[in-house]
Amino acid sequence: MRLKHRRQGAYKNFQVKREIVINASALEVRVALLEDGSLAEFYLERNAHRGLVGNIYKGKVTRVLPGMQAAFVDIGLEKAGFLHVSDFQSESDGLSSIAEVLGEEDVETDEPASAPTEILDDSAQPDDIGNNLDVPAAEQQPRPRRRQQRRSHRSRLPIEQQLKRGQEIIVQIAKEPMGTKGARLTSSISLPGRYLVYTPTSNHLGVSRRIASAEERARLRAAVSELRPPQGGFIVRTACEGLSRREIQRDIAFLTKTWASILKKSEKCPPASMLYSDLDVALRTVRDLFSSEVDRLWCDDPNTYSRIVQFIQTYMPRLRARAMLHQEAEPIFDRFNIEPQIERALERKVWLKSGGYLVFDQAEALTAIDVNTGRFVGKRNQDETVLKTNLEAVEEVVKQLRLRNIGGIIIVDFIDMAREADRKKVSEALASALKRDKARTSALKISELGLVQMTRKRTRESLEALLTEQCPRCQGRRVVKSVATLAAEVVRGIRREAGRRALGDMVIVKLSPEIARYLYDNGAKDLEMLEEKLGAKIVLRSKEGLEPGAFELSQAPAAA
Repeated sequence: MRLKHRRQGAYKNFQVKREIVINASALEVRVALLEDGSLAEFYLERNAHRGLVGNIYKGKVTRVLPGMQAAFVDIGLEKAGFLHVSDFQSESDGLSSIAEVLGEEDVETDEPASAPTEILDDSAQPDDIGNNLDVPAAEQQPRPRRRQQRRSHRSRLPIEQQLKRGQEIIVQIAKEPMGTKGARLTSSISLPGRYLVYTPTSNHLGVSRRIASAEERARLRAAVSELRPPQGGFIVRTACEGLSRREIQRDIAFLTKTWASILKKSEKCPPASMLYSDLDVALRTVRDLFSSEVDRLWCDDPNTYSRIVQFIQTYMPRLRARAMLHQEAEPIFDRFNIEPQIERALERKVWLKSGGYLVFDQAEALTAIDVNTGRFVGKRNQDETVLKTNLEAVEEVVKQLRLRNIGGIIIVDFIDMAREADRKKVSEALASALKRDKARTSALKISELGLVQMTRKRTRESLEALLTEQCPRCQGRRVVKSVATLAAEVVRGIRREAGRRALGDMVIVKLSPEIARYLYDNGAKDLEMLEEKLGAKIVLRSKEGLEPGAFELSQAPAAA
């Protein structure tokens, strides 16, 4: 049994104060979305490494793999992009293209009755700012069974019959390169505007169901249907509600002109060339997150603020008064107390208000979240204590998934609940909390052991991957050898090295201060035995900069 998570009107049910805070510098741009002063989402873009999702390239097929039903495409990056057959769209495969690219839950479409029913997303609030591309069915994350059954009704030619080596195609990045993997590509192009999303590879029209009024949805559908060009489809975003025909026409003209310029550029450019780059993170924030539901937008850089104001005046002049320039001496992230919240989001342990806590372990294949009662002992009985801790953990788990941008397979280990009624309450609470998460999720029913298996859409690196790197001491194991273990290894190493060369009557051993201190305090007997075996006196000297466990051997000077 799967828990269905409809995102329709999710934000409208929660009256919270929302603010967007943008910190721009020469090195990087950071964006924080605050809800009642609490950090809800965080985005980072370093100027030396701009985000790639949404960029469009003229690629050249380098390999076609029938066994994987995929192809590798050279787009000019360090690693070739990966294009699965489900992401390669022929002209007649438009609807599934949009469904895969834009989501599945909140858009009414003009689909013919003979075609299988699919529901599309308006992509107005994607889980990655400005990202209108979704992970296809062939990705490691499982899709709801309903979609898998529908997809099976559509025939799809094998990739070797659609692509060949050396073929030039236009593709868009759907997923950032991560680790050793290249970018995930799609030929289902989507160009997001402020009010509409243009899908030039499909002729279907969709309208966001987040627009509550059926009459307004019908009006917008009719307006876009009348104004759109013969080729290409559109998704009407939530921000389009209440717009005049003139404003809609202006957005259509801008998007179709952009696509025409992309096609024209593709005719002149060689393969592995970028044809279109999405907006930077500051303007994507304004385009995708700044709406009437946001109370204030703050920016601390005058140049970035000027560009933001120009964008707002062009596309959403009614919100101009909500954009503010931070001019105080105090750093903007300090003013809103964001820095410590970012630090806490990187910690492995997250405390709950009751005294319980969560432990996050992110591995290559999945993320495990363990729920513990900690200091919370309850008031009445164990079942009540466990239920209260699990219900509190549900809210914090969903909040942390969103803040840390954890995607892929997720296992939540709730505290064991003996009563089926309690497990049901936790499952219902989880389903309700996930409605507030814009990322597409799929969760299985909680098991008798308290385990919940779920997936969350992932198109970019997690917060941990963005802000941290592998520890040089532990090599990513999250643990290091103890001082006692390293000290014993050093003694064995001294014996091994000293036995290989003649070092005279005195041997000087340089090692890290902490290991030297340990050996002076606890290793005197071992060193005496080693001196007897080697027939030489051993002198320990600490040396700053040496890694624990490393050492240097040398012969003592004659004066010594």
